[in-house]
Amino acid sequence: MSTRTTDLPARWQELFGEPAAMRLASADAPGGGNGGGGSGGEDLAHSGGPWSKAAVAAGELRITTAEGLGRMAAAHEGVEAGTAGLSATAALAAVRASWEKRVAAVRDECGSVQSALRNVAREIGEIDENNRLRFSYLVTHRDASK
Repeated sequence: MSTRTTDLPARWQELFGEPAAMRLASADAPGGGNGGGGSGGEDLAHSGGPWSKAAVAAGELRITTAEGLGRMAAAHEGVEAGTAGLSATAALAAVRASWEKRVAAVRDECGSVQSALRNVAREIGEIDENNRLRFSYLVTHRDASK
């Protein structure tokens, strides 16, 4: 798949313009990269930090939605008994059931995403540590051969 905008329809070319160049962790920086993402805004930094932060955010959203479900249930306690015979009671119960189903689905998805994001952060951390060890081994052996 090409990323050149000239390959896109004219309307898309207007919207997207020229794609930004991508560099990997300052690999093409003068004097070599630092392996840590560099200081340039265009560099692709390899780190578990954003993944861990996203996992925390998903966990917080899962907790918030679970609390919201509890508050919704508490707010509706006794409504049916107090409004018996009103046609709005059945409509309210249907709307509540629909919202509970949707919010519960969001809660469950956040829990699933949180777990996946934590796994990615852990794997990236392991990769980063392995790469750090390998590079330090190369530097040590390069310095010893001088």
